[in-house]
Amino acid sequence: MPEAALLRSEPVELPGPDVALRAVPDRLPQRPALDIPTYDLTAALALERELGVSHVLAQVLVRRGLSDVGAARAFLEPREGHDPGAFAGIDRAVALIERHIRDRGRIVVHGDYDVDGVCATATMVRALRALGADVGWYLPDRLTDGYGLSLDTVKRLAARGASLLVTVDCAITAVDEVAAARAAGLDVVVSDHHAPRSDGRLPDCEIVHPAVCGYPCPDLCGTGVAYKLAQALGAPGAEDDIELVALATVADLMPLAGENRRLVREGLRALSRTSRPGLRALMKVAKVDPSAIDTGTVGFRLAPRINAAGRLRRADAGLELLLTGDAGRAGEIASELDRVNAERRAVEQRIVWEAEAQVADQVADGGERFSYVLAGEGWHPGVVGIVASRIVERHHRPVVVVALEEDVGSGSARSISGFDLLGSLHACAEHLERYGGHRAAAGMTIRRDRIDGFREALERHAREVILPEMLVARERVDAIVSGCDLGLELAEELEKLEPCGMGNPRSRLLVPGARLRDPRPMGDGRHLRFVVGSGGASARAVAFGCDGQLGVDVEVPVDATFRLERNFWNGAVEPRLVLGHARPCAPDPIVVLGEPDDYLAAALGDGESDGPPNATVRDGDLDVPPGLEVAPGAARSGDRTMLDCRGQSPLAVLHDAIAAGGEVLAVCADAPRRLTGLRARIGGFALVSYCALVRDPGLGERFAHVVALDPPTCAADRDALAIGRGFTHLAWGEAELRFAKQMHELEYGLRASLVAFYRSLKLRGRVAGEELEHLLRGDGPHPRPARLAGRLIKVLAELELVSLDRDLPALAIVGAAPTALERSPAYRVYAQRYEDGQRFLSSANHLPGS
Repeated sequence: MPEAALLRSEPVELPGPDVALRAVPDRLPQRPALDIPTYDLTAALALERELGVSHVLAQVLVRRGLSDVGAARAFLEPREGHDPGAFAGIDRAVALIERHIRDRGRIVVHGDYDVDGVCATATMVRALRALGADVGWYLPDRLTDGYGLSLDTVKRLAARGASLLVTVDCAITAVDEVAAARAAGLDVVVSDHHAPRSDGRLPDCEIVHPAVCGYPCPDLCGTGVAYKLAQALGAPGAEDDIELVALATVADLMPLAGENRRLVREGLRALSRTSRPGLRALMKVAKVDPSAIDTGTVGFRLAPRINAAGRLRRADAGLELLLTGDAGRAGEIASELDRVNAERRAVEQRIVWEAEAQVADQVADGGERFSYVLAGEGWHPGVVGIVASRIVERHHRPVVVVALEEDVGSGSARSISGFDLLGSLHACAEHLERYGGHRAAAGMTIRRDRIDGFREALERHAREVILPEMLVARERVDAIVSGCDLGLELAEELEKLEPCGMGNPRSRLLVPGARLRDPRPMGDGRHLRFVVGSGGASARAVAFGCDGQLGVDVEVPVDATFRLERNFWNGAVEPRLVLGHARPCAPDPIVVLGEPDDYLAAALGDGESDGPPNATVRDGDLDVPPGLEVAPGAARSGDRTMLDCRGQSPLAVLHDAIAAGGEVLAVCADAPRRLTGLRARIGGFALVSYCALVRDPGLGERFAHVVALDPPTCAADRDALAIGRGFTHLAWGEAELRFAKQMHELEYGLRASLVAFYRSLKLRGRVAGEELEHLLRGDGPHPRPARLAGRLIKVLAELELVSLDRDLPALAIVGAAPTALERSPAYRVYAQRYEDGQRFLSSANHLPGS
């Protein structure tokens, strides 16, 4: 039997059909700005090589500070564990507990009303029962007792004959309460994980606390501490409670690093095969497949149902669920918790609506604010913290939500990154009865007549310390991916990062320049399924809670973030993308290198790589044509690391190169044509055509990354990619290969171009100046490259069909007799280059290392 009577509060009254709810203005949540941290590409390549992981997983690891191979391996295969003896002084706590067990003294375990407190209580009660102790428990009521150990509770427990009080998940700050318990004749052991008092005072008793006692993993949750104490006691079956440690660690948002990572990973495995009737019943009502359990199902399905009892009722029902061995009773409790959780969601939603209406009023009255203080009559104190979090998510402002009852309100606050919430409460302390918390979250008591003053004081303080950039939500990207990556293989590999949660969130993947197609509503229109296209590949995706709207135009290029997971449905497993955010591409400019400033001068021979139009080209000039020689002393190979990214989205490869740090040069078959398609989707790099890079190999030397968007068409092109130091990324696929072939045919398969150009000139007879330039550029959607115009003039001049006056400049028809194009030495050279290039593009000659 529990030490306290199960005094149920009445169910919270929900608004009936006759209660009107105010309409809230439709303000879309703030779309966060992308945060793509620069990462060490060399370290990522080392992880790929040493650990056998994909480039995507290597990006994630390096961006999370795991660039060392040993550290990354330890993270992916967590084995960290410490003996309970690492708690300084735990032997004294164990000895005290063992004495009371031997003496048959009454032991009371005092826990807390949240998931961690309930699981810690269950763990300690089970351990003491297994050791034969006379044990009971006490879980405080959120509304009547408040948080932690109270003086009234101490008096009640002493009056009921308790001899030893063991606290779990509380009481490290209860200096006066522990002193009162000692004065009443109780021995006390405090096990907790919360921060001690700021003045450094500790309870005068035996303490088991990871930070206070110097334990190597200071981030254990309360259940983790109780679990270690149970191990130190040598309680039979203590190891079985590792599933409760996992449940509590995730629910209490503890960092999933160090020993916590191992405890949660092993605990989730135990949870998937648990025989505990209460947990099996809880999974059933929550519709959780035990074989697919992870931190997400724990945090969003199991934990809220246990928490709901402590929020709206008493937490003892959750504790009984974890302790009972009766499957029938477990089913009854689980069903009740499911109903209470549904009630909690309804209460929460009603308060969110009302709070959003207050946000709209405050904005309408005074414009955009830096903070919000929202208060309402009848708001339940047990859910105002969740409501505050919802408002912060939507508006990205510090938020205080106060539940008013008569003249006093109970408030909960949540912050944004960079804003010290506790410090702000210090600055506004004159308006508060009492308060406490930390930088990110806090609680308070405030009188009704002080709320307006507190609201304005908090706003003044926020405007003094919050920088404008802090008011912009940011979404951190872990890896840049291509559409071809988004399959089941990667989804399974990313599960190596599990367990994910606080300190180790699920990977956020960026698909740059993606197109979202075929949106279809699902879930009564609240959700959406659609198709993501990237780099010629497609993948299925969903967007949850979006009211059937993607927030961007379909088929418009977007930078979209996703979570990739395995989806289990009707016995099948498939990859599923879950949309984070999509935003229209807003790229930086692209700098084009190597293109002529003066088109006409370039076409007529100044700077033309094949020589001026009136120069003679000999049949023997085939292996290294004029202007294609690599500069003396320039490196031809070996100075750059070649990365074969062919088949991936070129946009993703470019984004990845940019994110790796250093300047990026993209090389393509024709820069002006490529610029048209790229500049609306990506930027922040330089772009150059192969011909310009070969003509001036020094162009690429200063760039840390050279990205070959299109394949080279000859050995000289290929060698130019290797000049300099850094990395060369080969990024073309089938579409880029087709484009390269088309451009190569345009550049060197001259017959059709010569016929069209000659006919246009013949109609005019003679052209000069601007008219000549217009004729050379052509009438197509893309201007004829100046180098190509020069080749056309060169061939026609050699055939004595045209005459070029370079001084005017002017071009005139001088002959009309039919003639064979092969009479031109230049044409024969270009025709040979065309054939050579076709073979090069169709063979292995353009592959790395050939």
